[in-house]
Amino acid sequence: MTRPLVAIASLGGTISMTPSDAAGGVVPRLDAAQLVAAVPGLGALAELSTESLSQLPSASLGTEQLLACLAWAAEKIAGGARGVVLTQGTDTIEETAFFLDLYWRHPEPLVITGAMRTPLSAGADGPANLLAAVQVAMDDESRGRGVLVVMNDTVHRARWVCKSDSLAVQTFVSPDGGPAGRVVEGRPEYFHAQGHRLLAPSPTRTFPKVAIIPAMLGDDGDLASAALDLGYEAIVVSAFGAGHVSFGFAEQIERVAKTVPVVIASRTGSGATASRTYGFAGSEVDLARRGAILAKWLHPLKARLLLGALLAAQTPREQIPEAFARWSTLPRHSSINPQPQP
Repeated sequence: MTRPLVAIASLGGTISMTPSDAAGGVVPRLDAAQLVAAVPGLGALAELSTESLSQLPSASLGTEQLLACLAWAAEKIAGGARGVVLTQGTDTIEETAFFLDLYWRHPEPLVITGAMRTPLSAGADGPANLLAAVQVAMDDESRGRGVLVVMNDTVHRARWVCKSDSLAVQTFVSPDGGPAGRVVEGRPEYFHAQGHRLLAPSPTRTFPKVAIIPAMLGDDGDLASAALDLGYEAIVVSAFGAGHVSFGFAEQIERVAKTVPVVIASRTGSGATASRTYGFAGSEVDLARRGAILAKWLHPLKARLLLGALLAAQTPREQIPEAFARWSTLPRHSSINPQPQP
């Protein structure tokens, strides 16, 4: 029986980190081939191709590197790979997964994994995570699901996954949509049918600077105006509760929204912004009236990436609220939409 081809690329992160005397701690040093060699039996499951695209902590990844990852992954799919696996640091997985999912136009899965413990730690989780990621990538049931995150034998969709703990192995959760499935006895078992996917239009310019500004007790939101002076082209407000800010912040939002798009997302970590419940100054109803866009189920980090993607495609400003309405609504369809949606 012919083994399926799975392409694996490493970007760095804890999964690749070993001690460095000069740095006084662990740094990314292992390449993709070394990561694969540390997983017993992995080579017997699939034909593997490996490549090291970078050796960076994930905090230093950027959109240009992620676009290069997409190009690499698409090339591997064109060459016959059944799926693609990326290993990276966990600090930004929830963002990189969502960013890549905006543009991944192939039915073959793109799977992201990493580790919370270094390779030399007792109970290192990297090898098990890489094994599970390959098992997910090579399985036919993973087709059409876009970008998936596999950690701790749990499969998460890029749209919902969040890092919830700074150090715990079970850090990744999907608080709103729930996990997509689990890896059981070497195969993924999915809890839901493949969902309707939305794709961003391809970028036609460099990615803009989009700020996330938190709502804080006693704050009047003057950072929003300062962001414009620093060259930011859009703002996401990480708002209280269901999408609320102070009286003063609301006035700042009204002024700024006349110049650049302003999106309101909840800072709570789960739940959606409201749309018609509260009517006080600074409420979601008031902010929408002042020209802000409500992110609904998209949390600040992912709302920022979607807003940046729309601007990078030079989406007309009047179309941005409609695009957010599509992305921030819970999916209700079971078929895959392969066409990019603005």
